Amino acid sequence: MARIGILTCSNATQDLGCSSVSCLSDFRKRKGTFADYPEDEKLTLIGIINCPGCPTLTGADKLLQRIRALTEFGVDVIHFTYCMKALCPFNEKYKVALEEAFPKIKIVIGTHEEHVTPEEYRRRVKKLFCHPRKTMVDVMLNKDKEG
Repeated sequence: MARIGILTCSNATQDLGCSSVSCLSDFRKRKGTFADYPEDEKLTLIGIINCPGCPTLTGADKLLQRIRALTEFGVDVIHFTYCMKALCPFNEKYKVALEEAFPKIKIVIGTHEEHVTPEEYRRRVKKLFCHPRKTMVDVMLNKDKEG
């Protein structure tokens, strides 16, 4: 039995509203990287956790604390989501830090099937982040009127 944890990108989940639907769908259907498990092996999802955001002085330390929450429940594989694979400039650093801190846990980069190239995915996501939107400042300055 594979006891799986999924690490998501906090920018994708919190800022862009990704609900990990594609990751979970392919987990259930054994597609994407989940197709690599033997057909007769039961897959159990232990939990989904966000990365702590892009590192500053703390590096991977905050990530290790979050992953510990999954390790306490017996996770033996952690999948970085496709968002982490395609968007995160720190995913290799995070992978190494996790492998050093939790040597018995397998780290897999990726979850769901890739429907576009990582380059195209990054282009589309960047467009979402750069799309003008109203903020609390607009409300406070009374600039939030429709029109």
